Amino acid sequence: MTLGPEQADEALRHKVAAFEVARDVVVVAGPDAAGYLQGQCSQDVDALAAGASADALLLTPQGKLDALVRVTRTGPDRFLVDVDGGFGPAVVTRLLRFRLRVKVDIEPLNWRCLAVRGPGSPAAVDPTRTGAAGVEAALAWAWGDLVGADLLGPAPTAPSGVVTVGVEAWEPIRIEAGIPKMGAELDERTIAAEAGLLDRAVSFTKGCYTGQELVARLDARGNRVSRRLRGLVVEPRSGPPGAVLPGAIAPGDVVSVGERTVGTVTSAAWSPHLGTVVAMAYLHRDTAVPGPVVIGSGGVPAEARELPLDG
Repeated sequence: MTLGPEQADEALRHKVAAFEVARDVVVVAGPDAAGYLQGQCSQDVDALAAGASADALLLTPQGKLDALVRVTRTGPDRFLVDVDGGFGPAVVTRLLRFRLRVKVDIEPLNWRCLAVRGPGSPAAVDPTRTGAAGVEAALAWAWGDLVGADLLGPAPTAPSGVVTVGVEAWEPIRIEAGIPKMGAELDERTIAAEAGLLDRAVSFTKGCYTGQELVARLDARGNRVSRRLRGLVVEPRSGPPGAVLPGAIAPGDVVSVGERTVGTVTSAAWSPHLGTVVAMAYLHRDTAVPGPVVIGSGGVPAEARELPLDG
């Protein structure tokens, strides 16, 4: 059965649903794997127990972002590092760049990811459900109030009784939750504090790692960066969803207050939950939040808000 946009949204927000999402997976293994990743990642990888995961940043020596990754320890000397689809090769290149005189192998895996989301996810997904139905790793997932699991493997399938939806149904929920994505909110210009990633992906008690100096310096100064990732809620208009703002909001559109450009849209989608278009954008730190803005050359009125967006 194919669910409509409203039904898919309802399942993801209030029940449980699965969708295939692009993720690249890399295995890092060898006697020096833990120590090597500890020196490359912003997270305390060495403290991970077997089966545990944590989000981490791979940074340039100057502290800019190479990738937001998830690191999962699968054994004493073996880790999975997964990242948004299309960025696996960059992660491999980044990890190989500093691999000097250490015993560690870094290899991509030909795996896929089936994301299970919704409050019914914990009951639907057995975290020990591996080795069957194409699943090699079942990883618990949470972001704010959202919960779920990611099933990784050669050909993962949805748990019994869980409906599947298109990945596009997840996009407005991702935006409303303020979950940044590589290639959209995150690129080589990004500083972790701008995207609100410090609490989630950085340990301030571990030892040194590549790029730590900028993170520590900004933290000491109260993380006063020039821009912040914010949410945008377009002023609702009458009519069916397809006729409200056809193509009016798109990544790259400028955001303005009066005659002043204050930012740029990174992602946008129609939200059945809010009945309008929602977006994320990097806005200048002096932009009033909440506060009115206009988007694009058409001057679409919207409100800038903190993330996550309230209903």
